[in-house]
Amino acid sequence: MKFDELDEKMRIFETANDLVVLPGIYMVARLDGRSFTRLTKEVHQFEAPFDERFRDLMLDTVEHLMACGFNMLYGFTESDEISLLFSQDENSFSRKLRKLNSILAGEASAKFSLKLGDMACFDCRISQLPTIDLVVDYFRWRNEDAHRNALNAHCYWCLRRDGLSVEKATSSLERVSVAEKNEMLFQHGVNFNDLPSWQKRGMGVYWEEYDKPSENPLTGEKVTARRRRLRRDLELPMGDAYSTFVRQFLPQS
Repeated sequence: MKFDELDEKMRIFETANDLVVLPGIYMVARLDGRSFTRLTKEVHQFEAPFDERFRDLMLDTVEHLMACGFNMLYGFTESDEISLLFSQDENSFSRKLRKLNSILAGEASAKFSLKLGDMACFDCRISQLPTIDLVVDYFRWRNEDAHRNALNAHCYWCLRRDGLSVEKATSSLERVSVAEKNEMLFQHGVNFNDLPSWQKRGMGVYWEEYDKPSENPLTGEKVTARRRRLRRDLELPMGDAYSTFVRQFLPQS
């Protein structure tokens, strides 16, 4: 059998189930760290429940993903997860999900591993969102999830430091109201409202333009060049203000 015939015969098994995102649909990728609890609490023993070193590793990874060849508008990270908003007209790899998922997971895993100096792995899945409102709702969802997770994490580690086991600390927080959790922290000397915003609301990364002093190479004239760079935002707004914040990255009607 000639190679071209063999290639055509076998390639169908790779591509028969390819899923492609339709044009005009917004894509948001969400990546999660695999076994990061063990990696960050047992192997490398980052401070619990939050550690600025781990925070910066995640931000470095987000920045890498936003600049690794796709047209990304906004990145958000909380805990060990990352959400990325593609431009609506992003057409890399003909919008094939298997390519987008595998490349982003690989890029994130490689970047984080290099920065950490140890092997780390991310998975990836993509939400297909047909409207701007659903895109805003997605990021509002992750923003609210960050708040819930932060409250639970601070309570959990207060109980662990009190000597409770993993199982006992976890079960002690079941069916406990938000007010009761806040009171628990207060009794441990922690005012949840005073904690850093990045712990409670996650962090954003997005492009901004700035003026860079430059020089005309032909005339030597001093000029100002317009450039673009990634900005880290550790003070994201909350509630409806965050929804408004996310809308700025989307087409305005």
